[in-house]
Amino acid sequence: MLSDSQGRLHDRRPLSIIDIGSNSIRLVVYEGLARSPTMLFNEKMLAGLGRGIVSTGKLDPEAVTRSMEEFRRFRALSDQAGAEHMYVLATAAAREAINGPDFIHRAEEVLKTEIRVISGRQEAHYSALGVISGFHPANGIAGDLGGGSLELVDVAGEVIGDGITLPLGGLRLQDMAKNSLTQAQKIARDELARAKLLKGGQGRPFYAVGGTWRNLARLHMEMTNYPLGVMHHYEMSADSATNFLKQVAKAEIEKVKGIEGVSKNRRSLLPYGAVVLQEIMAAMQPSKIIVSALGVREGFLYSLLDEAEQKADPLISASEELARLRSRSVTHAHELVDWTAKSFAAFGIDETEDEARYRHAAALLADIGWRAHPEYRGRQSLNIIAHASFFGVDHPGRAFLALASAYRHDGIFNESIAPEIKALATPRYLDRARVLAAMMRVVYLLTASMPGIMPRLKWEQRGNGVLALVLPASLADLYGERPAGRLAQLARITNRRLVLAVEGGPSMTVK
Repeated sequence: MLSDSQGRLHDRRPLSIIDIGSNSIRLVVYEGLARSPTMLFNEKMLAGLGRGIVSTGKLDPEAVTRSMEEFRRFRALSDQAGAEHMYVLATAAAREAINGPDFIHRAEEVLKTEIRVISGRQEAHYSALGVISGFHPANGIAGDLGGGSLELVDVAGEVIGDGITLPLGGLRLQDMAKNSLTQAQKIARDELARAKLLKGGQGRPFYAVGGTWRNLARLHMEMTNYPLGVMHHYEMSADSATNFLKQVAKAEIEKVKGIEGVSKNRRSLLPYGAVVLQEIMAAMQPSKIIVSALGVREGFLYSLLDEAEQKADPLISASEELARLRSRSVTHAHELVDWTAKSFAAFGIDETEDEARYRHAAALLADIGWRAHPEYRGRQSLNIIAHASFFGVDHPGRAFLALASAYRHDGIFNESIAPEIKALATPRYLDRARVLAAMMRVVYLLTASMPGIMPRLKWEQRGNGVLALVLPASLADLYGERPAGRLAQLARITNRRLVLAVEGGPSMTVK
C-alpha cells in the first residue's frame, strides 16, 4: 500500500531489483518504472561471493551463508516497501562457479522468485542500456567493472555496437595475479588486447561504470578539490586521470586523500581497478573519462519501458516530477517553459539543443523552493537542484539549472551566490542563467505564482528598437512600479530598451 505522504508520486507502483554480483549484493526498491527512476530504498552488502573462485572454482562458502541471511532481509524489506514486482539478476560469479546452480536454487527459495542468471553478453547489453539511459546522448565506449568480469561495449546514441566480456573484475584479477599488481597489469594488458573495439573508441569518451571506478572517481574529486560531490557525469581529463591512476596503482592506497570515505572492504580492490583503467586508456586513447552512476540495474529497468518512454528526455522527466511534487502549480511551471521560449525568441537569443533543454528544465524547477523562508529559497533551491538525482545533464548544465533558480530568488546581480557552483558553469551558461532568472523575476510578480496569466502576456516590437511587454487591458491592475523595476533589471542585463505596457493604456519605459 502506498504511503499517504504527498512527497510521493501516487501514480507509481514500487518495484525492486536485487543485483547479485561477484563482490557486492544490492537491493534497490524504486518508486516505480519511469524514464528517470527514483530510489525508494537502497541497501547493499559486500559479500565477496567471487573471492577465491579462480583457485577453487566455487563461490566462497562463508559468503554464500551470509548472502542467504541477507536475502531473507532483502525479501522482507522489498515487501515492507510495497514492491509489487521483484527482479533478481545474477552475474559473473553465480554463472561461472561449480556450485552456482545450487546457490541460485537456494536463493530462489529464500527470495520466493525466479533469478535471472544473465550471460556476459546480456550483462554488457544491460550495462550499455544503463549508459544510454543516463546520457543525452552517449557516444563512446562503456566499461562496467564488477568483481568478476569487465564488460566493454560501444555505444552511439541509442545504438549498441560491439561488446566483449573479459575476466578482469577486481576480485578475479586479484586472485589471478596472486595479489601482485605487476602481474595484474600484465594480465589486464593481455586480456584487453582481445578487445578490438577499443580502437574504435580513440578520441571518444570512456564511460566508467561500477562501484570500484566510482570510488576511484570520488578520490579524484578529493584530490582536485572538486566543488560538487555528484558522481554521475563527473569527468576526468585523460592527463589528469593518467597521473591519478599511477598514484593509486602503486598500492599506496592508504595515503590517497579521501581514502577514509571508502569502505575498507573496497579499498584493496581500488589498485586493481586503477590498473585495468590504465590499460584501457593505453589501448583506447579516450578523450576523457566520464563516470556513469547507471549500469546493469538501470539498463534492465530501461529495457522494460516501451519505446515512447525510452525516447523521453530523462532530465525533463525528473524536473517534471519535482515540479509536481514541490511547486505551487505545475501548470504555472509549464506556462513558464512556453513563456521563456517565446521571450528568448523575442530577445533574439539563440539556443543550442542542450541550452533549450536546460532552460526547459530550469523553468520546471523554478518554484520548488517556495516552502522555505523567502531569505533562504535561493540557497535551498540551488542545493536541491545541484545535488538532485538528475541524468541527461553534465555538471556545467547542472550548475546552470541551480544558478538560474538561485538568481531568480536572490537577485541577478548578487555576486556572492555559490562561487563553487559558478566555477563549474561556462561564461555563456552564467550569462544565460542570469537572463533567464531576470525574466522569471519579472513574470512571477505578474502571476502570483499561479497559472492563467503568462499565456495572455506578449512581447511586442516597437519603434527605435524598443521591446514592450504588453498586458491585456483586462489585466491592467497588475501594471505597476514593482514589475517595471524588475523589467529594468532585465533591460540592464540584456542591454535592451524595454517597456511595460497595457494594451490600449499606459506604458512605462524602463530603459
